[in-house]
Amino acid sequence: MHLRGLSTRRRIRVTAVACATLVAGLLSAPAADARPAPEPPLTTMSVKSPPGGPNVRVLIFHGSAAAGDEAPVVNAGIEAIERIGLSGPADQRFEVEATDDASVFTSETRLGGYNAVVFLTGGGDVLDPEQEAGLEAYMEAGGGFVGVHDAARAEPYSDWFTGLIGARPAASSPTAVQRATVEVGDRLHPATGGLPLEWKRPDLWPNWAKNPSGEVHTVARVRESTYRPGASANGADHPVSWCRDYDGGRSFYTGMGGTVSSYDETDFRTHLRGALLWTSRLVQADCKATITGNYKAERLTPANQPGQNDQIGEPHGLVTAPDGRVLYIGRGGADSSRPVITDWNNPDVGKGKGQIHVYDPATKKVTLAGEVTVFGNKGGGDELVKVEEGLLGIELDPRFEQNGWVYLHYTPHSGVNRDTRMAERRVSRFTLDLATNRLDLGSEKVLLKWPVQVHSCCHAGGGLAWDSKGNLYIATGDNNSSGFSGGYSGNNPQPNFKGVSFADARRTAGNTHNLNGKILRIHPEPDGTYTLPAGNLFTGRETDEGGGKTRGEIYVMGVRNPARIFVDRTTDILYAGWVGPDAGEPSPVWGPAKYDTFAVITQASNRGWPYCMGNKQPYRDRNLPDPSQPLGWYDCDHPKNESPNNDGLVNLPPVTGNNIWYSPQGGAPDYPRDANGIPSYRQDQATYRLPWLKGGGQAAMNGPVYRYDAAGASTTRWPAYWDGKWFVGDFYDADQPRNAVVMDPRTQGSGGLPVHSESLKRIVPVGNDGIKNLMDWKFGPDGALYVLDYGRGFFTSDAKSALWKVTYQGGGPTPAADRLARGAQ
Repeated sequence: MHLRGLSTRRRIRVTAVACATLVAGLLSAPAADARPAPEPPLTTMSVKSPPGGPNVRVLIFHGSAAAGDEAPVVNAGIEAIERIGLSGPADQRFEVEATDDASVFTSETRLGGYNAVVFLTGGGDVLDPEQEAGLEAYMEAGGGFVGVHDAARAEPYSDWFTGLIGARPAASSPTAVQRATVEVGDRLHPATGGLPLEWKRPDLWPNWAKNPSGEVHTVARVRESTYRPGASANGADHPVSWCRDYDGGRSFYTGMGGTVSSYDETDFRTHLRGALLWTSRLVQADCKATITGNYKAERLTPANQPGQNDQIGEPHGLVTAPDGRVLYIGRGGADSSRPVITDWNNPDVGKGKGQIHVYDPATKKVTLAGEVTVFGNKGGGDELVKVEEGLLGIELDPRFEQNGWVYLHYTPHSGVNRDTRMAERRVSRFTLDLATNRLDLGSEKVLLKWPVQVHSCCHAGGGLAWDSKGNLYIATGDNNSSGFSGGYSGNNPQPNFKGVSFADARRTAGNTHNLNGKILRIHPEPDGTYTLPAGNLFTGRETDEGGGKTRGEIYVMGVRNPARIFVDRTTDILYAGWVGPDAGEPSPVWGPAKYDTFAVITQASNRGWPYCMGNKQPYRDRNLPDPSQPLGWYDCDHPKNESPNNDGLVNLPPVTGNNIWYSPQGGAPDYPRDANGIPSYRQDQATYRLPWLKGGGQAAMNGPVYRYDAAGASTTRWPAYWDGKWFVGDFYDADQPRNAVVMDPRTQGSGGLPVHSESLKRIVPVGNDGIKNLMDWKFGPDGALYVLDYGRGFFTSDAKSALWKVTYQGGGPTPAADRLARGAQ
């Protein structure tokens, strides 16, 4: 066996075959499943456990089944790994030896002396059955393995080696070097933690015969929109580097490193270095965090007893208490045994019960804490019949453990004027008896109330959230119909009921003097009043245009139906999502199709509705005397509210672009723009900038930003990999999003797109027997994810309506602290 190590003698360079010839030969290798894997003979090797020791040694194997000498890329790889071993802190250095002699895998004395093995091999059978059995014994003893690029073409008939690598290249992978963008999703693994979020580099980019996502832990993906992936492309989820704990040991693979120049890149050597540190047991890392089988989704609440809502109401929101209790609300739709009254002449029209339930993890029992009488039970039908008012939001006081205060956002039935079809929304504080889980309905303190029209449905909003300074955010919907505007802007000033417009969102969301279609921010005081914090969009004392045309509670304007909001108290950044209008496709006359939207909101702002959507894509204005005729395009940078229904400012704050928007055609549709900045809105000219999501039936359900509690004692909390990732989802579960995204802090506040996204649909399970209709999701103090499934029937609760819990079962980082090569770090 010829070993080449870090000796003082010069390493002899060998003549290489042409790189193009080698690549062509490797691409024509047989598929991994071309014939059954032969049964390897039993080996008598007994590799010490774990292999290697504190004098860390790494073996590079570069054998190839192809005729000829080693390729230049192999020489470059060997030299790079030798340099890596000599660099960095002294306690992270290691020795490197290289060989093309596969008999090393049948020598337990030699093989057991290496902390990790690197494959820089070409394709084909590079190991005989006995040698493969030796490598298997090495891994079973706790060895480390790093595969680089064409290592994925080695041992094509071995199922075990396929598992070790994680995936096999597709036969039609591109053969040309191309520059592409790598999305670095794992910000903690030593192989990726120091890399750019968006890593732009040239390489050969293999496609995968079977996508390994969910079976391996992907640390980086290549963005297919930045190069030509060919006919066997993997789509929006194209893993390029991953790792897993495999067969007793640790395996890391990267599809990069297919060119000589790769090994001269500082960032690529950093990537390899981190992989080698983990596989050689110099550092710990988590390579389990995105493996689907490591998560357990458990339904916590059974179906209601017949005729009762003992377990759950019509699911509409949840919040978790510091002691682990989960409080969740029912909007007010009745079960099928209760009457639905739609006749406005009946004093009980729309009367329903907004229910507050408490799930106690200590007893695993549910208590119906209380019911508030709401206007929210009119059943289904068109927008002039149904209603989405009711009990809309819940939040707990920051000192809930001491005072038991619960805040509810709801529409009381007592506040309905049946003649004018106006109602009142309010945010009130109640007190929960912490010992009995019973809500004292007589303890109500009304903090804030405002009028809403309820002649026409929908878009009530409802979310509540706190920041770290004790400010309460209140998401209010824009209760107007877009049906009188063809499903586009919702800016028709004509339809009204007894003088109140119900199809002109400029009266509400686009109005600086109206609290609907907004996210409000107030500071509740102990006596049940509130003050206004500095930094809202308005103070309420503006003298512009004569004064008296702003409300100081407004933090964000121009949102349509922000049912779910979240404030990350680590940063005090607000995250929100809202439902768009109803147009199924874009119109060159009227503007964009329906966009459901998510936004990272770092400061007070105007998010556009009903003037602009997405990344500042304008709608067409319309007005009296003939709203069917288009007027000019709205100016997103200088919007004006010229509606006859506006009692606020005409000159509005500029629109801030949003981070995520999606339509029935795809994610983040964008169009060429003319000299005035107006998009063409032609489908055949659209570019979809976020290919990982799509709409159709769509209803955005914003989720939390996960924060990992390193000091926590929970063994089922989600791992640190998810820390700082933002969860975005949709009520529906087909092509619609259910993803964790990574934002760039430098651009997120100005509408920058996510730089990375990861599907959660196999972790937060979809389908009729899973969480098909996602209504709300929050992390608890135990680090588990709590999710409300709405059920399968609108405006009611049914047997599928439930509270779920998703926990992590994968364990901690590897290797175990007592198996690190040089002791705990």
